[in-house]
Amino acid sequence: MKNSSSIIIGLAIIRGFTIVGSFQLSAFGKESSSSDNNEYRYELVPANEHNIITFDKRTGEYWCKFIPSDEGPADWEKGDSPIKKSDK
Repeated sequence: MKNSSSIIIGLAIIRGFTIVGSFQLSAFGKESSSSDNNEYRYELVPANEHNIITFDKRTGEYWCKFIPSDEGPADWEKGDSPIKKSDK
């Protein structure tokens, strides 16, 4: 009788740890997948007092804009990524 009750208690403990572990994995999985989406994808970089840059962290593209004090174009210009993609 003692042997069978020990097995039942042992299996209950293992099952409890499995359930708690699966809940923790699902909680951490949701947290990492939400950060992979569009959260913090873009970064605004003030280059100097007349230029700002918006950087796309996912693709490596960036957009520059001149902020005129008296003159100059005020349109956004798309730039190439400084990170080279390999042709693999």
